[in-house]
Amino acid sequence: MDKMIMYEDNDLLVVHKPMGIATETARIGQADLVSELKNYRKRKGEDAYIGVVHRLDQPVEGLLVFAKDGGTARKLGDELRRGTLTKKYAALVAGVPETPEGELTDYLLKDGRTNLSKVVPGKTQGAKEAMLRWRMLQHSEDVSLLEIELYTGRHHQIRVQMAHAGFPLLGDFKYGSDASRELSKRLAVSSTALLAYEIQFMHPDTGEQMEFSLGFDKFTKIF
Repeated sequence: MDKMIMYEDNDLLVVHKPMGIATETARIGQADLVSELKNYRKRKGEDAYIGVVHRLDQPVEGLLVFAKDGGTARKLGDELRRGTLTKKYAALVAGVPETPEGELTDYLLKDGRTNLSKVVPGKTQGAKEAMLRWRMLQHSEDVSLLEIELYTGRHHQIRVQMAHAGFPLLGDFKYGSDASRELSKRLAVSSTALLAYEIQFMHPDTGEQMEFSLGFDKFTKIF
């Protein structure tokens, strides 16, 4: 656990979540990051409270911030809603967009039975607006490395919207196309190629601007 924690103070923790572990789960016997953090705090003799501010899908690696008390959790949640808590993602997608950057706006509907989301017409009951911005960082003939910023935080948002736009993430066997699955196998990409590599927010107590980032060399090696 100590290796996952990039920053810690009396109010919050910034954690590097590995791929393959759930942020939080109700499944008995399945490990999740929140439970690990609670146990970590217990071992230190602290209150085991962990406030979940945002989540990452189980296959996705990257940075998360957690609150150590309810007041900090509310303040960070407010920042997330105001857009002052920002996150950037790196994604490997199948295909090459015609423009160097762009925005996507869709309406997503989650199916709780299958734990999948899909793009639906805007007037569909239960649908939620999803918005993101992407920017091309690098590309080859059939693969692009994109930087993605979310304006909303919907279930499987990046994976669903990019697949719907015709650029499914490599290694994403839930939302990928037949062509992207074959490309993923050819390039030996076996897990969803998405990394939450940067997070910025204002510290709820001190007001200091906080910024943390990870490298994504493992994505650039493919080119």
